Amino acid sequence: MVVAGKQGDAVETRAAVAAVAGWISGGGERPVRAELAAAVRLSLRTLEQIAPGRAVEVRVPPFAAVQCVAGPTHTRGTPPNVIEMDPLTWLRLATGDLAWVDAVDSGSVRASGTRADISALLPVVRL
Repeated sequence: MVVAGKQGDAVETRAAVAAVAGWISGGGERPVRAELAAAVRLSLRTLEQIAPGRAVEVRVPPFAAVQCVAGPTHTRGTPPNVIEMDPLTWLRLATGDLAWVDAVDSGSVRASGTRADISALLPVVRL
């Protein structure tokens, strides 16, 4: 299930993530950069729409970073609640292929701050 602000966003997000689904599940080769970037950016945008706000920054370098979750906001410098991970980890979390606690425990997700637990918001895309 994709939750997005517009039906077109949901369709576009699902298609972008489906295009890299084999790689996410471990059964395919790494997708071309443009496909991977689209899947990451669109799925992060969906997270941003599900949980609007600026209390948490989710970073998936080199493709995107979004601010989400209601609460205290920051205006300059590094925010107090930061989550960072690689593209594969994000897409596995976004699709439900990986549990939040497992990603954090393995070190695949680096999360700091009292609000830096987005497990209740995942997955954002079901394939």
